[in-house]
This record gives sequence, structure tokens and C-alpha cells, in this order.
Amino acid sequence: MKHAAIWLLALLLTDACGGGSSTAPTAAPAPPPVQVPGASSRASDYTLEILNVMQINSINRDRINWSDFRSQVVQRASGAQTIPDLFPAISLALGLLDDHHSFYQAAGGGGLGNPRFPRCAAATPAPAAVPSDIGYVKVAGFGDATPGADRTFADSVQQQIRAADSATLAGWIVDVRGNTGGNMWPMVAGVGPVLGDGVAGYFVSPSGGAQDWSVRNGVALNGTTEISRTTTAYTLARPSPRVAVLTDNLVASSGEAVVVSFRGRSNTRSFGDATCGVSSANSGFRLSDGATLQLTAAVLADRNRNNYGTSIAPDEAIAGDGEVVQRAIAWLRAQ
Repeated sequence: MKHAAIWLLALLLTDACGGGSSTAPTAAPAPPPVQVPGASSRASDYTLEILNVMQINSINRDRINWSDFRSQVVQRASGAQTIPDLFPAISLALGLLDDHHSFYQAAGGGGLGNPRFPRCAAATPAPAAVPSDIGYVKVAGFGDATPGADRTFADSVQQQIRAADSATLAGWIVDVRGNTGGNMWPMVAGVGPVLGDGVAGYFVSPSGGAQDWSVRNGVALNGTTEISRTTTAYTLARPSPRVAVLTDNLVASSGEAVVVSFRGRSNTRSFGDATCGVSSANSGFRLSDGATLQLTAAVLADRNRNNYGTSIAPDEAIAGDGEVVQRAIAWLRAQ
């Protein structure tokens, strides 16, 4: 069994997953100052800094009792003299946000995961063997920040499509199982030939404002801004195909963004198990010591403006790797 609570692997590139990508939250009133009992002035100021960022920008800002929230965090921070002394209080705050996705990256490396991140698990899916009349593309997680690595990854996904394409295909299987996340943009750019051009989803802020993401001619866009691309765009022999999307309980974060990208698409159906449940987008807020608070500031919505934010159930719940693949093949052929 594999657990998706390995937050650094799953969520390291959430700036690229939503970060600057979600619409900026509407300005909220400045929160009140705090004084942490027995703490140094640096620790007290840092506590206030984090609390203010959370209260102004959290996706759940309008439903949290901030007076109680701040009181609990300040109490846990009591006596702190250094920023590392505040880690228990920061961890408490991450849990109290109740978004299951926010986390803290320390300035010197490492950090704090979300204590409420879902403990998602699934058996590693076996390689899918499909007949010659079915196209197959695997969209795995991707978390390499090396310059140019995103294009290499997008090209590798698109190359699977090139190699499998044929004018005689009944349809395509897009296998997202096991995708614990990372950077959504090369995933979306790479699978673009099967997904099709156009708006694929939205980032929805606490105020309800929405920023679209789309694919156009091999380029993944956040609004009108290019984020990732393939080296050359590819067009299917038979555009707008029938598509079966395979999911399991390990699909998280950016993996869920790929799943959402196919929701509402015509001639598309999903099979397998529900996703992990962090179908939301984080924004990175740089703190005064160089640390970054990766704060959930938007939920994902599909092209029809249906909001998610939690686990995404498939159209057909099916257990067993082989059974999922065979059911997907049967559906693709039934047209």
C-alpha cells in the first residue's frame, strides 16, 4: 500500500498548481495584533504574520471563527523564543484551517505538512494492457523543478499519445491512477491532444472569483498566461475522441486537477475509486524569514463551474485494476 501523506512529494510545486494561478482574494479587514505570552518579540511578530496571512487569504476565511482560531494558536505559541519553537503552533494552525492542503516550507529546507492531509492509499496499479483499438496514456505525478524538466515531462506524455494514435481507435484510456500530484501544468499540456483545446477548469477564490485554465495548441495556460508547453503540438488522427479516465485513492492535488480537466467533457466517463480529496490550489506566501506558507486559496472547478475541493468520485466505482481497465474498454467500444 502507498500513502499520499508524503506532502513534499505530492505538493512541492503547488505554486505552479494554483499558487499565482488562482484569482487574488478580495481584500479583507486587517486582523487585530497579537501578543504571545512569554514569547520573544521575534516569535510574537512571526505568529502575527502567519495568522494575518491565513485570515486574509484562506479559502475558508469566511467560515472560520478567527477569534477562537487565533486564541488557540497564541496559546500553543506561548513561551516561544525562536521560529522553530513556533512549529507546534504553526502545525496547529494548519490543521485548524480545515482545508487539508496548506503546508509550511521552512527557509532552510524541510517544513511542516498538513496534519489533516488525507491518509489516502491504494495498491500500486499494474501496467494496463489494452487491445490495438484502444489508445492508452499514463499521466503520472511530476515534481521536478529543474528548468526545462516540465517540457520534457509534457513531451513524454504526448509521445505516448503519438505512439498509440490511430484512425481506427474506439477511444482513449487516460490513466491517472497513482498520480499524487506535483505540477499540474505539464500534465495538462502533455495530455492536451486527448483532452482537446479550450477551457478545462477554473480556480475559484473565497470571494467566488474564477480564473480559468486551458490547453491551446500544446500550451497549458492560466488565463492568458502560458505556464507549460510541449515542444511541438500534436493533433489526433480522430480529434474529440471518446475518453475513459481511470482514478484511484492515490490521485491527489495536481493529479486531481487532471481529473477535473476531463470532468464535463463530452464523451467522457471515469472509472475506479474516488480520489484522495485535495482538489484545491495553494498560493505561496513568502514570510519574513524566507520561509513560504503554501496556503489553500482556491478550489478547483470543472469547465461547467462545478466546484470540488474534496474527493472526486468516479462515474463508475469499480474495484480491481483489471476490472477497471476491462470496464473502461467495454464502455469505449459501446458506441
